[in-house]
Amino acid sequence: MTQRLNEGKVAIVTGAGGGIGREIALALADSGARVLINDIGVSLQGEGGSASPAEETLGLIRQRGGDGAINTDSVSDWDSARRIVSSAIDAFGRVDIVVNNAGILRDTIFHKMSAEDWLSVINVHLNGSFFVSRAAAEHFRAQNSGAFVHMTSTSGLIGNFGQANYSAAKLGIVALSKSIALDMQRYNVRSNCIAPFAWSRMTDSIPAETPEQKARVENLQRMTPDKNAPLAVYLASDAASAVNGQVFAARNHEIFLMSQSRPLRSVHSDNGWTPQSIAEHGMPALRGSFMDLARSPDVFSWDPI
Repeated sequence: MTQRLNEGKVAIVTGAGGGIGREIALALADSGARVLINDIGVSLQGEGGSASPAEETLGLIRQRGGDGAINTDSVSDWDSARRIVSSAIDAFGRVDIVVNNAGILRDTIFHKMSAEDWLSVINVHLNGSFFVSRAAAEHFRAQNSGAFVHMTSTSGLIGNFGQANYSAAKLGIVALSKSIALDMQRYNVRSNCIAPFAWSRMTDSIPAETPEQKARVENLQRMTPDKNAPLAVYLASDAASAVNGQVFAARNHEIFLMSQSRPLRSVHSDNGWTPQSIAEHGMPALRGSFMDLARSPDVFSWDPI
């Protein structure tokens, strides 16, 4: 049983019908929170819709002695996002924690990506995180407390093939989280990000044909969704009162503090720069500090611990 760090608090977890979202919802309930389970029950591509995934999560919470409620509104619309927050208020009288986890995938190589592929992913991940956070912010400000936990991804922090929409949304969430942290710290509101590693329906399309691919998939399958929940529960709790505006990654038994953009190196010219002098002097001086075109698997090249 998780130590009850969030006793008496109310948490909203979007996309809580399965995978990482479900495990976070269960862990928050174990930590004493009453949980609003938001899930519209769609496919990984955002198609269909059913209350049954949320009902399964609620059943599991109640089996473990916890309390919860269900909301099936979409995060990707301003009004429906406000209904998500209102549902928590109606059910439990307050809201203290928001975990922005809902997501879909429309992976395709950039030069073949359609407008629908782009907009659908941006709407759920980035717009959804803003809409739900903005709706909760009014309550957080009024009560002078609150915690946001947003799911980002190393696809955005580092890079990946065929995920321009997902990567852009996930990196945008980091900027959104930092802005929330800066704007709302005066109201004792915190905002942090987690880049989760887990084998779920969002990763089970990874090819496993060559021996190297099969070995990678086997390593990924060891990283079950529940391994990300402890960090989310901690960041949502008062125990993390001094943690704000940070980006973490959780991979099996590892927790990483991720870097954020800062100047790496500079060059100076007394007479200013011309395109020619940049080409001849400026860029050669900076080139040694260039970031390479790495992907997440290149940077996290060792097996999960």
